[in-house]
Amino acid sequence: MNNIVLLILILVVISGVRIAQEYERGVVFRLGRFKGLRGPGLYWIIPLGVDRAVTIDIRTRTVSAEQQETITRDSVTIKVNAVLWYRIVDASKSVIEVADAPAAVYQLALTGLRNIIGQHDLDEVLQERNKINELLHASIASETGAWGLQVQRFEMKDVELPVAMQQVMAMQAEAIREKRARVIKAEAELEASVKLSAAAAQIAANPAALELRRMQMISEVGAENNSTTVIMIPSDFVSLAHSFQEYLERQKSR
Repeated sequence: MNNIVLLILILVVISGVRIAQEYERGVVFRLGRFKGLRGPGLYWIIPLGVDRAVTIDIRTRTVSAEQQETITRDSVTIKVNAVLWYRIVDASKSVIEVADAPAAVYQLALTGLRNIIGQHDLDEVLQERNKINELLHASIASETGAWGLQVQRFEMKDVELPVAMQQVMAMQAEAIREKRARVIKAEAELEASVKLSAAAAQIAANPAALELRRMQMISEVGAENNSTTVIMIPSDFVSLAHSFQEYLERQKSR
């Protein structure tokens, strides 16, 4: 009889043994009231329903928010995906203050995502992602502190636009590229005109430079193996040749 009682006592004692991993904490309740945190490692609670332990994982969790269809401030319907990183920093609050901490922070993240996107134009959502991500983080970080949760990051992962809006943005981007190309071409022509003006002024100051340039052009044309070679002759040479021809005609008439 004594052996049976001893065996029962041993089994009762063993039934109260709990083990918490390094990344776990045990939230202990005694007769329904919070008693304290236990772990990591081996700990013991009073069995037979006197103590109850709830094991909480305190590692960082990554949650991919489902795609949300929302409307921006400028009335454009877009679909947004986001990713949330959070961890439990106070295991007791995550059990006592909220019924289901992971579900609560997930729903809070979805609500914050829709609200923040609705407060900004489409261009801001696409071009100022860092700013939007900071606002997303701030929108839920203050709320989750009371639940013993710490939101580490909350960022947009992908923004899906309607097909019609994609076509409009493609046309806009093409127009911007064409404008940039025309501006660059105009700047190049302006720079070339300045250089040509400077060259013309230099040649005008030294007429011999024009003849040297003409001879250089003739040599360049001849080097290309063209069938026809055009030689530019100064107008002074033409006038001189015409005067010489008139002189020869007068000599013949005598």
